[in-house]
Amino acid sequence: MVGDPQDTEAPQARQASERSWWTASSTQWNVFLQDREEQVFLVLTLVIGALVGLSVVAFILVTERFGARLYPTGGAAWRRLLVPVAGSLGMGYLLYRFFPNARGSGVPQTKAALYARGGRITLRTVFGKFLCTSVTLASGLPLGREGPAVQVGAGIASVLGRKLGLRPDKVKALIPVGAAAAIAAAFNTPLAAVLFALEEVVGDMHAPVLGSVVLASATSWAMLRLLLGNDPLFQVPQYQLVHPGELAIYAILGVAGGFVSVAFTRLLVWLRARFLSFPNKTVWFQPVAGGLTVGVMGWFVPQMLGVGYQHVGEVLNGRFALRLMILLLVLKFVAVTVSYASGNAGGIFGPSLFMGAMLGGAVGTVAQHILPGYISSPGAYALVGMGTLFAGVIRAPMTSVVMIFETTRDYAVIVPLMISNLLSFFISARFQKQPIYEVLAHQDGIHLPTAEARHQEGQRAVAQAMREAREVLIAESTVQDSMEKVKTSGFHAWPVCDERGIIGVISLQSLEEAEAKGIANKRLRELVDTGGFPHVHEDHSLHLALDRMGANQLDLLPVVSRANVHQLEGIVTLQDVLGLYGVGSKESG
Repeated sequence: MVGDPQDTEAPQARQASERSWWTASSTQWNVFLQDREEQVFLVLTLVIGALVGLSVVAFILVTERFGARLYPTGGAAWRRLLVPVAGSLGMGYLLYRFFPNARGSGVPQTKAALYARGGRITLRTVFGKFLCTSVTLASGLPLGREGPAVQVGAGIASVLGRKLGLRPDKVKALIPVGAAAAIAAAFNTPLAAVLFALEEVVGDMHAPVLGSVVLASATSWAMLRLLLGNDPLFQVPQYQLVHPGELAIYAILGVAGGFVSVAFTRLLVWLRARFLSFPNKTVWFQPVAGGLTVGVMGWFVPQMLGVGYQHVGEVLNGRFALRLMILLLVLKFVAVTVSYASGNAGGIFGPSLFMGAMLGGAVGTVAQHILPGYISSPGAYALVGMGTLFAGVIRAPMTSVVMIFETTRDYAVIVPLMISNLLSFFISARFQKQPIYEVLAHQDGIHLPTAEARHQEGQRAVAQAMREAREVLIAESTVQDSMEKVKTSGFHAWPVCDERGIIGVISLQSLEEAEAKGIANKRLRELVDTGGFPHVHEDHSLHLALDRMGANQLDLLPVVSRANVHQLEGIVTLQDVLGLYGVGSKESG
């Protein structure tokens, strides 16, 4: 029986009608967005604050409740050994197979999204970060949830902004909004969250997104209070300065915190470099090194497992012995560095607070033993120690002061905290030049702009003078073959590339010297410095490009991506720079 032609035409007509409706709706939304973008941005800020607050609450409940079930207090010792190992193994496979961008802390990745990826964080990465970090923390690994929460919050903001069709600059502006909302809920400190978003993520305390950051932080904090109550992160007794001489003890704590911060940063960076040097096929089970380290330590010292905020609360109230505080400081120091460096998903916010509390409590206990009657309780030193190590490791001193103040709600702690934080920050900056997040990003091939670069507004950028890289040399080519290829070139230097992308730059002079030495059959890979070749980024100033040309005796530099140093985006030549300023003329590409 032949069907009615109208039966086949009806679905097609409906589909055409639906497409027409969708196109018309999209057009209407785009018109509305052009006229009301600021209002949409404001409403979106409130929505982001609420959603991020809900996400962080879920983060807290999932990790704490699963952790309590997997390794309960007083449970069998084998649980404390096997659970971290099994958790890190499963999480390592998830990261390797499904969520490669969810590895690590989350703060460097958030800054990379802001400065190198146009504000883009995918929904897959958001889900993966939440899942993998939940597995990590519930398994007892001593990493923090605050850094991952920052990436989750920024990711939610990025996804919503892009789905609503906001302009790229507006999507980028939402990144610190989501980050602030995450910190406000994770620490229960809305004001410190605003400072962190501006001080660390944006790097500008006068950023134009200040109003939106404040609004999102307050909304997220209100959501946390609504769902989990009005309790602060730590129950802290009233602080009191017993004697003015105590300020000298706080200064000693600041010095100690600065050197511990430097040692922690250097060991973490060194270990991570070692793990990154292993073959790529080992990446999925590298996190087991952290799980095994934590498991062995947890077998003997159960207080090692997890972030340990409950133990921080006990130290703040003077309930820990000196030996236990020193032991936990040392063990946590090793466990956190190995866990993070081996590729587990988790942050260093929480661990820095834990180690700072143990260090401060130990210093306060020793001082009270030496000078009884002149020293307040060790808990006060533990509180200041938390901010001290946070300032030294994270390099956000203003955030540290305000965060501890919001936790205690006591003005008396401000002066000792400022003294200790300042010394810790100064020593950390003196002996570890690059902040930890910049170093970690650099290890991943992401070059974040420095504070100086971010403030070079109004200067001519490399993007204005760069051109397409039409002439490149292959890393496996010999010197002789390369000389034949560049005979007709108008340049005097060329990028050298392999299957990964650009790995170096070689000049005509270097090729000629190699020929003169009788090594014309040597491959270019052996002649270039693949460890750190000269380059610039699109947003670099032209005067920086000229400085680097002069320092490396080159008249050409490759322009590479901030998100991947091996991704060649173009070249900039000395003649192009001079031509942009009207001196001489550009060469023909």
